Amino acid sequence: MRTEDFIGQLAGGLRPVRRMAPPGRQAALWLGLAAGAVGLAVLAHGLRHDLQERMLMPQEVAQWVASVLAGGGSALAAAMLARPDRSWRWALLPVPALLVWFVSLGWGCLADLARLGPMEGQLGTSWGCLRFILAMGLPLAAAQFWLLRHAGPVRPGPVLLLGGLASAALCSAGLSLFHHLDAAVMILLWHGGAMALLVVAGWLLGRPFLASRAGRDQA
Repeated sequence: MRTEDFIGQLAGGLRPVRRMAPPGRQAALWLGLAAGAVGLAVLAHGLRHDLQERMLMPQEVAQWVASVLAGGGSALAAAMLARPDRSWRWALLPVPALLVWFVSLGWGCLADLARLGPMEGQLGTSWGCLRFILAMGLPLAAAQFWLLRHAGPVRPGPVLLLGGLASAALCSAGLSLFHHLDAAVMILLWHGGAMALLVVAGWLLGRPFLASRAGRDQA
């Protein structure tokens, strides 16, 4: 077979490939979906009656803003890491916001200890936090994994972890607008614990999806 005929035979079976959307646009699309879903949940439950009072406390504002920035940064980092030409350093994008979240919680714990005394160390239960973050976060994480499904052969692990973190952080921010947890240690326990569970669940449940996608892409 002549070279020209061979090249023509190969080119004859080619199909046009749809170009991927820019990572910033993908992250913005998912963030819009997440904001809409969490916003509807907040509207359904109603804002907490002491929200204005709580938002006058610097540590409360820092916690809320940090959780929103952690969610947005994680979503953008996941979209960037889903492409082979982007640096792994994008994974560090949400780290400053997470540090601010933990520092503000520590500050809140000290303030609560001074305000409430030894009662601050008496932990209660708040299964509603866990249920909300998991029930809302898992579908949002699944939506992000679908948007970034081409990441299977690239960096599936970091993309899954960051996708779960993005969902968990935004759900935590939304939950704090209508759910009452006055003690910072309770927020750390229930919000932080639910976020960690969602990240792990997203990583475990998303791995088969991205693995199957990678297998189809290599076939």
